[in-house]
Amino acid sequence: MNHQIRAARPSDLDQLASLFEALWPQTSAAEHARELGLILAGNTAAVLTMPLVVFVAVAGDGRVVGFVEVDLRSHADGCDPLHPVGYIEGWYVAADQRHLGIGKRLLAQAEDGARSHGCLEMASDALIDNALSQRSHEALGNELVDRCVDYRKKL
Repeated sequence: MNHQIRAARPSDLDQLASLFEALWPQTSAAEHARELGLILAGNTAAVLTMPLVVFVAVAGDGRVVGFVEVDLRSHADGCDPLHPVGYIEGWYVAADQRHLGIGKRLLAQAEDGARSHGCLEMASDALIDNALSQRSHEALGNELVDRCVDYRKKL
């Protein structure tokens, strides 16, 4: 199956919100849609302080079947602090579309975008119990640089 990889468009909103909910189920598709609506309309600054772009994989029938959300960061763990870093905020391919090279193509597009902004490195993270994500990252040439446990305390 031939999938097109391209920047997300406002017309992708509903399908993309559903994929966001599949990756981040603690937030509803409706809530994701509110934030995505701003991003897809070019109002990224209303949501984030750093530039962000969402690339999608579109199947031949027009279905959005995957995405990668990438932004620029001033630094990331394990990366050279003298250069900005492309950062994968989210990466997802629908279960029935996996093992077709879609995830790899999405990441390649994200890397090209980061390079165009002067980035020399790409960074990402995965939850410590998400072995599938960790294996996928490593299979595509990502190097493990750190493991940590995060804490917070309300004041």
